[in-house]
Amino acid sequence: MKKIVKQDVQKILTTYENTPVYLHVEITSGMYASHLDGNVFNAGTFLRNIQVEFIQATIRGGNRSKEYRVGLKLDNGGWVYVLGLTHYIEGENGEFIMHGFNTDGKLASALEISTKPFFK
Repeated sequence: MKKIVKQDVQKILTTYENTPVYLHVEITSGMYASHLDGNVFNAGTFLRNIQVEFIQATIRGGNRSKEYRVGLKLDNGGWVYVLGLTHYIEGENGEFIMHGFNTDGKLASALEISTKPFFK
């Protein structure tokens, strides 16, 4: 995976606008976060093969921190918003994958976009 370059990612995101797509969204504090620090509780989100259409995609951040956030404005007026993204890759099957890795190199956030359903 490559580190996010805001302009490059924005160009790719724009190519998916006004097209039915499938999303994979994953956010985690770490499966065993509470084992490492008793003051932290495990928190996470997992959505897979959610079909949406977005009319606008925007990437922000990366100024003072190394993390970026992506917002997708849906055609029905809703939003999908993912924080903490650091890397991206265009997959072999036409999917666009953005992941956020914490300082230990572990996955903290994911936003993946594809015109085809993701493998189940």
